[in-house]
Amino acid sequence: MRLYDTGTRTIRTFEPLEEGRVGMYVCGATPQAAPHIGHLRSGVIYDVLLRWLLRSGYEVTFARNVTDIDDKILDVAARTGVPWFAVAEGNQRVFGKGYDLLGCLPPTIEPRATGHVPEMIVLMRRLIEKGHAYASGGDVYFDVESWADRYGALSNQKLDHMLVPNDTDTPDCKRDPRDFALWKGVKPGEPYWETPWGDGRPGWHLECSAMATKYLGATFDIHGGGVDLIFPHHENEIAQSQAAGDGFARYWMHNGLLTVNGEKMSKSIGNVVLLPDLLAKARPAEIRYYLTAAHYRSLMDYTDAALTEAVTAYQRIEGFAIRAAELVGKAAPADLPAPFVAAMNDDLGVPQALAVVHETVREGNNALAANDEAGARRHLAAVRAMTDVLGLDPFSETWSRKSDDDLRPVVDALIKVALEQRQAARARKDYAAADTIRDSLTEAGIVVEDTPHGPRWELKRD
Repeated sequence: MRLYDTGTRTIRTFEPLEEGRVGMYVCGATPQAAPHIGHLRSGVIYDVLLRWLLRSGYEVTFARNVTDIDDKILDVAARTGVPWFAVAEGNQRVFGKGYDLLGCLPPTIEPRATGHVPEMIVLMRRLIEKGHAYASGGDVYFDVESWADRYGALSNQKLDHMLVPNDTDTPDCKRDPRDFALWKGVKPGEPYWETPWGDGRPGWHLECSAMATKYLGATFDIHGGGVDLIFPHHENEIAQSQAAGDGFARYWMHNGLLTVNGEKMSKSIGNVVLLPDLLAKARPAEIRYYLTAAHYRSLMDYTDAALTEAVTAYQRIEGFAIRAAELVGKAAPADLPAPFVAAMNDDLGVPQALAVVHETVREGNNALAANDEAGARRHLAAVRAMTDVLGLDPFSETWSRKSDDDLRPVVDALIKVALEQRQAARARKDYAAADTIRDSLTEAGIVVEDTPHGPRWELKRD
């Protein structure tokens, strides 16, 4: 197996720290809002990696964190009047249901930042004792100059050319403007935890280092996340972890970003694509196929036409599987074809792997046309094996259990978030934003009715 390592900017042969075992950490959600299509793509990508590692015979410990305390979460809480912990918890549940809906396997552990402050205190103490961090004005900062010869290696930047982080309201407390916050001193009305250097809350970067090493050890195999996290987040994770004496991640994987009709997703533009938007146009398995089909490192541009093409492609696979099963039964998954294995081992080459799937479907359809039961059974078994690795087996329990009744609680949770955002907009008299949210739901086939007990929704019926 070969994987592209951002740290060396090369494709490297994957050799785990411990034979037969893999420790993998992926930066998860900061749940200040419901998941959009970019979050979902990342979730599906690392699920495919997890499935391929498992299929390759590894025992995998997969940690995906939740940043449940953050400036963005506090901003939403202040704007909506909803307690910060309710904002984080409510949206995180929607993230979890969204991942489940798209067939993602659950992580081994899903640690939350607020549950790991003791580990963060220990890490800060180690850094201060080694001369790589300092307390100032109630904050704690990492001293970038103390790590100058290594800082910037992941993002391939020179320290003198880096942007100054905007991570504190008191920049005068820093020795160097480029130093980044490990701990933020308490502010009126904000949650806080006690530390030897004063009350406050964690900085974003500190959380991941503390949680990753707690569950995977001082040195582990794979660290993943979006390419937008390379700098400053992952660069800072490496600096604070290695400066403290930990080896940290041995391979760095980053998935490409996702745009919508050629533009970056933005609330101000109004082009954020949420899961309910996708569910109005495709089934969960079809959405997963779409999010899986492009290479994980590529920039992906969402369009309705591209989603429609993916729907057609998946239905071609599904149609063959159903027709073949009617003739020969469902045929348990068999060994994987060698070209498929080669594609997946080549930096998770899903596009090439899907080409093998579709070629096998074509041959299977030829067998069906010739009434060749043995050929149909053989090709169906191969298709099921390959699509199982990709989380797309049409006969898997994942998709068979997702009836309309099963989807109702998931859709209800997603729509609830949208309705809460609409109510918040109305409360601050931003009626244009409230109308936009309602119109988006209407376009998705969801009728919203304002009642004395609050808004309620139902699916629009023909």
